[in-house]
Amino acid sequence: MAKSSEKLVLRRRPRRLRATEGVRRLIEECSLSANDLVAPVFCKESGPREGIESMPGVFRHNPDDAARFALDLHDAGIPAIALFPCLPEGKKDAKGSAGLDPTGLVPHVVREIKERAPGLLVIADVALDPYTNHGHDGVWNPESGEIENDPTVFLLCEMARVLGEAGVDFVAPSDMMDGRVGAIRASLDAAELERVGVLAYAVKFASAFYGPFRDAIGSRRGKGYLDKRTYQLNPANLREGLREAQLDEEEGADILMVKPAGPYLDVIAKVRDQTLLPVAAYQVSGEYAQIVAAAKNGWIDWEAAYRESLLAIKRAGADLIFTYFAPSFVGVA
Repeated sequence: MAKSSEKLVLRRRPRRLRATEGVRRLIEECSLSANDLVAPVFCKESGPREGIESMPGVFRHNPDDAARFALDLHDAGIPAIALFPCLPEGKKDAKGSAGLDPTGLVPHVVREIKERAPGLLVIADVALDPYTNHGHDGVWNPESGEIENDPTVFLLCEMARVLGEAGVDFVAPSDMMDGRVGAIRASLDAAELERVGVLAYAVKFASAFYGPFRDAIGSRRGKGYLDKRTYQLNPANLREGLREAQLDEEEGADILMVKPAGPYLDVIAKVRDQTLLPVAAYQVSGEYAQIVAAAKNGWIDWEAAYRESLLAIKRAGADLIFTYFAPSFVGVA
């Protein structure tokens, strides 16, 4: 063993670049700010704010509270929110008709938010699962057991038009039906809504990490598992995901989404390399719940862990991150 007074002869000492806070800040390769974050916001028709048991710290808000919460986020530096509704079961049907109502919950909330925070970007989910009594993202044929692609796309086009007329900045089709991005773009343009962007859930996997989200929007059925593998991607398939992203870009998407984020950093990186479009990533409910649960048990440092998780997503190539940690990041309760 070398004596303490002896020195190694080294040409390179990488630790010099980690020696002080100033050096570490100077050479930091990737940084994270509020400008990178999108805050998902769950809304409901009425009643006081209510917590979501499987997502501690996340709430469903009535329209007035949702608008106030959105304004607080905007004032704190969050540039965009994403809206998701939770409807009473009695308003759901097999085709998700409530999602096409111009006076429905989400259009109402959009108008409330735009009145109070006109500079805040509002992204609205375009999918049928919050509105269907079976919980699927499309028109379900009970005889064949199939989710019918083209009838679903026609409904999504109508939903996108309604949301665009309500004032959203982006519609975000999350259904994974074939051809829906091109059809929605054409529908918006025909309605003279060229200003409305399309943020496509281009690479959405049939993941086990969505359970708490289904609690939040009230689409959980039975034990919460619905087999969506005929339209969402196989978690084993990277090349298939890249093909989906390429198709959505060709059909007119403005932003491409990868979902989930943390378990799919390799996919985010590959999509980033493939496209010049902005890339979004969704740190989903299961990712959030894992960090919160571990922190509540004292196993990890909550703030350090969630910030590291977001930094990893940014480092992989995401330009914007949907995350339930956005309010905590900017100190909004």
